[in-house]
Amino acid sequence: MIANQGSYKQMFWLLLLTRGMVGVGEASYSTIAPTIIADLFVGDRRSRMLSVFYFAIPVGSGLGYIVGSKVKDVADDWHWALRVTPALGALAVILLITVVREPPRGTVETHSDAPLQYTSWAADLRALSRNRSFILSSLGFTAVAFVTGSLALWTPTFLYRSRLAAGTLQPSPSGHASDSDSLTFGVITCVTGVLGVSAGVEISRRWRRTNPRADPLVCATGLLGSVPFLFLAVVTAKQSIVATYVFIFIGETLLSLNWAIVADILLYVVIPTRRSTAEAFQILLSHLLGDAGSPYLIGLISDRIQADRPQTFLSQFRSLEYALMVCAFVGVIGGGFFLATACFIQADRKRTELYVQGQFHESPEGEDRIVVPQGGRPTKVPVSSVLI
Repeated sequence: MIANQGSYKQMFWLLLLTRGMVGVGEASYSTIAPTIIADLFVGDRRSRMLSVFYFAIPVGSGLGYIVGSKVKDVADDWHWALRVTPALGALAVILLITVVREPPRGTVETHSDAPLQYTSWAADLRALSRNRSFILSSLGFTAVAFVTGSLALWTPTFLYRSRLAAGTLQPSPSGHASDSDSLTFGVITCVTGVLGVSAGVEISRRWRRTNPRADPLVCATGLLGSVPFLFLAVVTAKQSIVATYVFIFIGETLLSLNWAIVADILLYVVIPTRRSTAEAFQILLSHLLGDAGSPYLIGLISDRIQADRPQTFLSQFRSLEYALMVCAFVGVIGGGFFLATACFIQADRKRTELYVQGQFHESPEGEDRIVVPQGGRPTKVPVSSVLI
């Protein structure tokens, strides 16, 4: 027994190490890929291409539940569920090397012969910290990641506990969620991902013709609109599992409106030479304060509530139910960040467009300023005051 425990600990750290290496690869790819798309397409076509790219997040997550559960069943060994991904990753690397070519930074947007000037990483961070649309939309997207991360980990377990509490299911030998719940949730995640991402881009594209603030407003509408449905999914689980699935479907569809639009916002409020840094910062923020910590926080709250209650199926269900209600509050806060983004999106977008067209340059101090006449003498003023 002791030898087996020692072997398990050793393999656990190996699993942790390999998972960390996968995370490094995913983070590097997620940082660079959207900026490559931005250097290949502009306008509405860019938005559509980003929507195709961001199908991968909800659809890939849903397929993970489906493929993982089926491979485990066929092989009767959970190790094989993890061995599917490396083969797909190897295929992706081959295609990237043989098909994708490096596009010049900002060429499709620049209308000036002067090349874009690269700045230091520290200067990039200072400029990004003053970019209100970027900061606020990143905070809003962090709220989206918080909610989706919590749902991805805890929804199958929550559905399993709701069935136990209602007396419609017997406990599984492993004590974990059944494969049927994981499979159903995976299918829902795939379908809602396709519907939500495509609908979000199309709604934003049409609304943008009459309202230049359409992008952050669609994000705010999607996130705020998902809150009541996700709340209803939690509170109705014990009474009707079908109603819960319906509310999850609607809530996840509304959540998925954000994925491609947030990336598009970043690309047109940040200058081309700074976009990879901006993507890296946004990904770090959304994972660090979003889906990396939210599952642990939900579990911690559930355990604290459960600590003072008897160990029954009903109490375990209720403790997780109350903990998941945190997602509703986070969703409201995130919607507020997107509404705030709408206040600054026009000025920040115009500033970026003027920059790539060579009509103004940043000052040596790193401040975005242009020269305008004042009383017969030139003076430097913040560009945002001119754009507004």
